[in-house]
Amino acid sequence: MKTRFALLILLCVAAAVVPASGGTIYDNGPANGSVYAWTINFGYVVSDSFTVGAASTVFGVDFYVWAYPGDTALTVDWSITSAEFGGTTYGSGTASLSSSFISSNQYGYDIDKLSASGVNAALSPGTYWLNLQNATTSFGDPLFWDENSGPSQASESAVGTIASEAFDITSLACAGADCGPPTPEPGSLVLFGTAIVGLAAVRRRRLF
Repeated sequence: MKTRFALLILLCVAAAVVPASGGTIYDNGPANGSVYAWTINFGYVVSDSFTVGAASTVFGVDFYVWAYPGDTALTVDWSITSAEFGGTTYGSGTASLSSSFISSNQYGYDIDKLSASGVNAALSPGTYWLNLQNATTSFGDPLFWDENSGPSQASESAVGTIASEAFDITSLACAGADCGPPTPEPGSLVLFGTAIVGLAAVRRRRLF
């Protein structure tokens, strides 16, 4: 009886800490940082495709840039659309950016990972396009989206088809380091409730 009681307590604890499902739903590959990069401010727009395998709500975008030494990216205008630069718009806005320095390249640029907050778009399975433009920086310099020739298709507003860029799409509001506490899934809550009922039954059998 004591063993069964202890196992039910462990089940309650485990059920309470199971995090919500999600995470990266598309990854176009890591930063390259040494070949080329494309301007995402001063009127230029870069559009990259990505594919979603299951219904998901996009809450974050991470992407890699070349920045002038010491400059910091602040914001970027984003949209998720059905075609490059347009079509049906599933979400759009201005995202705040948090920056993580990775390295300096041979051309003297800082290679940074940028995490966009304030992104929100509910998507069905299919292929979409991520469009970035109107980026702002603390010094007002150009900001360049790193080209890594990943699996997606890509276009630049001035030249047309280009090799694709380094980015990933996440389905939890935790792009960057601060993801907050885990949220139990409905299934986890049911499991937790079942464990509590079982625990109460054991205690009842012990008391009477």
